[in-house]
Amino acid sequence: MDSPPNSSDVVLEVVSPGAAAEFVPVTESPFLMGRGRESGNHLTLEDRRISRSCAAIVAMEDCYRIEDRGHRQGIFVNGKRVERAILNDGDLIEFGLEDSYKITFHSSLARHSVESMLTRLGTMSNASSTLGSSGLSKLNLLLEATGLLHSALPLDAVLRTMIDHAISITRADRGILLEPDATGALKVRLARGSKGSDLEAASINPSQTALRQAVQQRAPIITDDMSLAGLDLKSAESVVIQGLRAVVAIPLYAVAHASTEESQMLVQNQLLGAVYLDSRKPAAFSNLDRQILDALGGQAASILDNARLVERERERQRMEQELEIGRNIQQGLLPQGLRDFPHLEVAGIQYPCQEVGGDYFDVFPMSEDRTAFLIADVSGKGLGAALLTTMLQGALSGMTLGVEPAKVLGHINRFLCEHAVVGRYATLFFAFVDSAGGLDYINAGHPSPLLLRGDTIRDLYTEGSFPVGLVDEAEFTSMHAQLEPGDTLVLFTDGVTEALDLDKQLFGYERLQQAAVGGGLKPISELQSAILDAVAEFCRGAEAADDVTLLTVRYRKPVTK
Repeated sequence: MDSPPNSSDVVLEVVSPGAAAEFVPVTESPFLMGRGRESGNHLTLEDRRISRSCAAIVAMEDCYRIEDRGHRQGIFVNGKRVERAILNDGDLIEFGLEDSYKITFHSSLARHSVESMLTRLGTMSNASSTLGSSGLSKLNLLLEATGLLHSALPLDAVLRTMIDHAISITRADRGILLEPDATGALKVRLARGSKGSDLEAASINPSQTALRQAVQQRAPIITDDMSLAGLDLKSAESVVIQGLRAVVAIPLYAVAHASTEESQMLVQNQLLGAVYLDSRKPAAFSNLDRQILDALGGQAASILDNARLVERERERQRMEQELEIGRNIQQGLLPQGLRDFPHLEVAGIQYPCQEVGGDYFDVFPMSEDRTAFLIADVSGKGLGAALLTTMLQGALSGMTLGVEPAKVLGHINRFLCEHAVVGRYATLFFAFVDSAGGLDYINAGHPSPLLLRGDTIRDLYTEGSFPVGLVDEAEFTSMHAQLEPGDTLVLFTDGVTEALDLDKQLFGYERLQQAAVGGGLKPISELQSAILDAVAEFCRGAEAADDVTLLTVRYRKPVTK
């Protein structure tokens, strides 16, 4: 894999519907984008209408190019559909869908942020005439604070640095960051002294009057000298007790990235918190300081907003890593490299629609003459279903100890019903076949396997039954059938027959039968592939709504020596 040239200067500004922007550096080439992590995507787009292999950004010798990698609705750059196109700074990438992701390509996001800040500072009245050497040092501090917007530091470290810069710029005695609690009241998040030390939040008593005025007016409250301030501020109890002579209170509001005017208003009205600075020195905040502080206030809101987004992204990544571990464990518990038994050929596969799934299959010897196989489908999806699946696997493994299968299922059923708070049940098909082709099976509410005999296809059974964990009084009985050499059983979960296409049509039982036609005369690996290919072709471009699991079993008469 090639490394992009100047990758540190290339960032994607990714905006999902109704959410704030996140900034994703392009660190690989090709840089893959699409739905789901399992396709190796570097940028995961959580929109079921977007293809798993959607698009890629490829580093060229002196530029970057975007390529359509099979997205059904097409890739659009600045409103024009492209197969491949050179990307320029500021280009907008879209996916031909309403209310979906919008991605802006930035060749150097940090540079543009600093240039924007310089432009803002350049428009300040009298700024050029008052900067001097002290002003330049403060400008440097401000630009450093702007750099925090794209920092990879932990959230608290970013916020401490932001407050330290504000203290240095204003020569305040202390700086405080406040955040709203569940009731909306501003509470101290962190407090810093002028020498870069942490102050005890419990000992801090900022001027509530100044903070209240700043929030009500949606504008900074900056007072150089309390002796000249309004009566409501200079007579405030906290100001008098602490001997404060100068106060700054800056309300911080979220930056709007949402697509609709209504959602923009909601975001803009969200109070993130406030920066508060005070001093016992009169005239502590000069005119220049006010101008720079106004700019810093706007950047502080962006820093806080972006830092929170980074924190949430890290938490999301941590959860994804844990789910990936769970997925690996679950996949590791499935039979690996299914071997052939003296009288059986077997093939099985599972595709969870999320990181972990609620389907399960297994094949194991019961004795020298009997081999057991089963398939199960736990209600629901995701982590809860996966936990119950693992429990089922452990409980059903007890059948290898010679326990009667019907008794095992009855015990599992009672256990789940007694723990109804779990709110889960499972359909299950369990069977074992001996060397003579005798098939004993138990159906627990699961769809009947297909029985392929020569060029015919039929159901193994038609009668219904209860899933395990649904009805306390349910009883499970064993049924018997006789297999002939070459007979093939196709076991499946409802993720196969209930797979949906883009028009929300079901794949259905008839299409499954059609895909299996002639499969009794093919190798079982080809039969399995034919069914999976038929499902994939039917659902092309649609989001998987359930786990897809297949287990194919073919009886063959053992070779006698």
